[in-house]
Amino acid sequence: MNTPTSSPSTPTPDLEPGVKSNEPQPSYVKLAMRNMVRKGGKSLFHFALTTMGLLGFLIGMAYLTR
Repeated sequence: MNTPTSSPSTPTPDLEPGVKSNEPQPSYVKLAMRNMVRKGGKSLFHFALTTMGLLGFLIGMAYLTR
């Protein structure tokens, strides 16, 4: 059974480099949220580390300035 193969000279349906699609570019917030979901464990670890550092700083400053 022969399966059809595309030859290298067959043009691809991809857009030309100069042609813009009708779909708008995703916003930076949407890209950041997508990246955070993809790397969930690392993002949560960094968030927890930042939170603990900020709390430690605030508690330390409160202790030193009482």
